[in-house]
Amino acid sequence: MRVVICGGGVIGACTAWFLRRRGIDVIVVERADVAAAASGKAGGFLARDWCEGSPLDALARRSFAIHAQLPEQIAGDWGYRPMTAYSGFVAADGHPRRDAPSALGWLSNGVIIAQRIGTMETAAIVHPKKFTVAVMNAALAEGAEFRPGQVTGIMRDANGTTATGVEVDGGIVEADAVVIAMGPWSLLAAQWMSLPAVYGQRSPSIVYDTGTDAPADALFLEYEENGSAVSIEVFPRADGSTHITALSDIAPLPLDPAAVTPDHDAIARLQTMSERLSPLFRSERIIARQACFRPVTQDGLPLIGKVPQSEGLYVATGHNVWGILNAPATGEAMAQLIAEGATRNVDISPFDPARLAPLDPSLLQAR
Repeated sequence: MRVVICGGGVIGACTAWFLRRRGIDVIVVERADVAAAASGKAGGFLARDWCEGSPLDALARRSFAIHAQLPEQIAGDWGYRPMTAYSGFVAADGHPRRDAPSALGWLSNGVIIAQRIGTMETAAIVHPKKFTVAVMNAALAEGAEFRPGQVTGIMRDANGTTATGVEVDGGIVEADAVVIAMGPWSLLAAQWMSLPAVYGQRSPSIVYDTGTDAPADALFLEYEENGSAVSIEVFPRADGSTHITALSDIAPLPLDPAAVTPDHDAIARLQTMSERLSPLFRSERIIARQACFRPVTQDGLPLIGKVPQSEGLYVATGHNVWGILNAPATGEAMAQLIAEGATRNVDISPFDPARLAPLDPSLLQAR
């Protein structure tokens, strides 16, 4: 059996690795580089139970557990480490209230820590790009193939009901099954098959070189700006970098992932906000000013499963902010579904693409 995975992000990498562990032939098709989009520019934060009470809970718990096991199974260092997570706010006048809890020692006085919301047992972090590359390299070491190129169509049998491969830059790559895992660019596949809409939400971020000065404290803060509250997230990583993000917005999705650029004003605002959080966040310590498009769906849940009205076609995308967290369990589930026809560890029926109306292909043509 041969499976073609369209997309070299974290979902595609994890799916490739779990398929190869079963001995299934895998070809990963990617138009750019591994982790070129959101998988390489996300925060990398992992939470075990923050999806409790939602359809994502079982997927998140299973994936959190796999993340903890992978350092023993895959070569490489992607900075997996447990974290503590805190919520709080930034005082409007830049100074703490006398009756407020004390801030963490590495933060400026104006940052008020309200409560601990994650412990070393329930929260962790990885460097997302290093993680994705390590998993992809593990799949390649097991015999998977990485093929650069742009997917331009899905091939079908004479009846038009079963996928037989993909068209890549005008050539044909034959397959027994095809997985669409192209993040927000998965919406382009709606012109070839029945798929719900996948949208891209742009998230700017700044990465600082903080060395060993920033401890393993993830921060989820409310920052008052012009009379309204803005959520800002801070993720110190094991490699000495700290990822800060806020100010997500809706923007046109470039056809080419390499064309994604941050909004200049958003980055300037984010830098001003960051500098109020800690003296560690100084302009000369900036490593990257960047943005990525997170894949989101109409109901906020990912698309994981068989593509409606087609045989041999699968989709795995739309994970929003939990893509890095939920990638391992998604890849495991996809491998089980393709190889066995059903999943064993997580019920993925809440993520069935058939739950949502398919996108009208004419909308893509108009775009």
